Amino acid sequence: MGQIINYGSCCIDHVFQVPKFVSAGETLSSLGYNVFPGGKGLNQSIALAAAGAKVTHVGAVGSDGEWLIELMKRYGILTDFTSVIEDPSGQAIIQINPEGENAIVILGGANHASHETPLLKAFDAATSDDLLLIQNETQNNPRAIELAKSKGIQIAFNMAPMNDVAQSMPLELIDYFIVNEIEGESLTQEKDPSAIVQKLLARYPNAAIVLTLGRAGVKYADATSEFFQPAFPVDVVDTTGAGDTFTGYFLATLTETRQIAHSLKIASAAAALSVTKPGAATSIPHHDDVIAFLN
Repeated sequence: MGQIINYGSCCIDHVFQVPKFVSAGETLSSLGYNVFPGGKGLNQSIALAAAGAKVTHVGAVGSDGEWLIELMKRYGILTDFTSVIEDPSGQAIIQINPEGENAIVILGGANHASHETPLLKAFDAATSDDLLLIQNETQNNPRAIELAKSKGIQIAFNMAPMNDVAQSMPLELIDYFIVNEIEGESLTQEKDPSAIVQKLLARYPNAAIVLTLGRAGVKYADATSEFFQPAFPVDVVDTTGAGDTFTGYFLATLTETRQIAHSLKIASAAAALSVTKPGAATSIPHHDDVIAFLN
């Protein structure tokens, strides 16, 4: 198994517990406040590493986010290509309601700087055994896709946040689409999960589609196979980072075992455990805890 190169964001998450999501013109008193490490890129790198993958993280933070690099290093993640620049680190303002659901506003900060140089260096020693993972919180994804394909590397795209930028990328080059229901509907104008998957497969017949459905589970389909994994019922505390946990565990397990059904089950269990704790990166379970949960 090669490495997983994760070109992704690093953020400082400011998390507010609220009685309900704030409405336009409304002021709410928070029931609690915490600062957590976050960003889809960092969360997914930690999930990949927790699941046992060899991970290289590419991205940037400001001087206020050097502790995020140190956190990744503690997980064994290679951070040689994560730069410290003058821009502030990415920030997220997160509301968590009593049901554990979240509403998030993000500031790109260092994640929206150019990462051309670290990307070039990261791909210098890359081989076709590696996998590139990207999300839509960094600026140089088209360049990362180009570099990966020049090396014969497969690409997984977690298309969040979904917007015109995500849809304007060379999606015909993506090998794994990882999307939720809202993102899938935006791509296909379909609401039914099966219709979303089939429309995406018709458009990208050489790709695999992973459609996460929250409490309903996850659907997987490619040109020759289709799987469904139900979600595991748990007491929800905070759903922030559940999708990132799933993505990291799914890709790490798939690259190691090549078993789709098994990878979906492991990733779904990890995501279920993650929502039982507050925070995003801080809620990602260790692989041993996932196995214990399944047994």
